Amino acid sequence: LSIVQKLVAVYKLWHEFLPHIPKTLRYTLGEKIDNCFIDTLELIFVAQYAKQEQKLPILQRANTKFDTLKFFTQLLWETRGISTNQYGALGEKLSEAGKMLGGWLRKIMIQSQRAEQ
Repeated sequence: LSIVQKLVAVYKLWHEFLPHIPKTLRYTLGEKIDNCFIDTLELIFVAQYAKQEQKLPILQRANTKFDTLKFFTQLLWETRGISTNQYGALGEKLSEAGKMLGGWLRKIMIQSQRAEQ
């Protein structure tokens, strides 16, 4: 699976949980997490089609947004907005996507460094 497909799968899982989040958290943290998912997906999608020299800054922004997504997901769990099982399921899939994103980012950084030499 590509990273986009992986993140879409995680986003679909997230959307199964979203309606069951308490209203006090659904429209704050839940909405923030949803926006982070969408922003991350958009950046990764754009990076796939960007020119080689444009990929690095886009992927760095995607990585930052992804880290923000993970942070707010953890915060939602800590405030009991989602169960431990839900958090575990999301966390496992987010971890897989994070490894894919990190690997892609490292590859682009190495290519960028070689191009500068």
